[in-house]
Amino acid sequence: MIRKSAVDLDYPEVSMEGAVGVRMGILLGPDDGAPNFVLRKFVLEPGGRTPFHSHPWEHEIYVLRGNGEARSAGGTVPMNPGTVILAESGEMHGFSNSGEGPLEFLCIVPRS
Repeated sequence: MIRKSAVDLDYPEVSMEGAVGVRMGILLGPDDGAPNFVLRKFVLEPGGRTPFHSHPWEHEIYVLRGNGEARSAGGTVPMNPGTVILAESGEMHGFSNSGEGPLEFLCIVPRS
């Protein structure tokens, strides 16, 4: 069993083109011996956003704190604490913070 504190982890700025005010920390991943999935925590500052993009794996998201929007080709849906979102494999998606404080969410993806 592995136990870590998310409070003690680094949350570096995401440098992907189109990302604004986004930080991400790896809570559990390959460096921890996780064989199948990577558990990540994202923090979007007010006005922050991820790029509108797709990739060949799904995202499973759980919102912890704040308010924002999840965008797909089908439209935009609100994100707030307790919201669960599935961005399917190959689906265009992006996330933005529409609130006054940080938007924080967990994101699980397959290990690459």
